[in-house]
Order: sequence, then C-alpha cells, then structure tokens
Amino acid sequence: MRLKKNIALSESGFVFDPSTGDSYSLNEQAQEIVKLMNENKSLDEISDHITAIYEIDKPGFEKYYYDFIGMLRQNQLLEEDE
Repeated sequence: MRLKKNIALSESGFVFDPSTGDSYSLNEQAQEIVKLMNENKSLDEISDHITAIYEIDKPGFEKYYYDFIGMLRQNQLLEEDE
C-alpha cells in the first residue's frame, strides 16, 4: 500500500491530489508513515520504526495507523496492493 503515483508530497508534509485539486497537511508522524509505506515496508516494520522514535506504544500506534489509513482511503489517496 502506498500513495497513488499522481499524488504530490512535499518535504514539509503538504499533499496535493491533482485529480481533485484537494490538498492536505501531514504531521511529522504521518509523513514518516507515508515515507515508509512508499518504501513498501510492512505494518510491523512501520510500527517498529515509529514506536522506536516517537513516544507511542504499539497499541496506540496501531489505532493511529488504522485511523490514518482510513482517512487516506476515504480521500482516495491510496494505491492498494493487489
């Protein structure tokens, strides 16, 4: 799972969807998750990385992650793995 190829993502966390004209702003943790997703990292690899550098436990991370993924899906920003 990763962002669609046409989605623009800046270094500062600004996300732009040219197909709809919508834009979003990601916080630091969300930027890191998207970076890891785009590198095809697994959920376990993402979880291990995020919980190692931010003050969050695995259950807290999983809730945040699934909420974030749900938001990305709702806004049709994801390219789902088949």
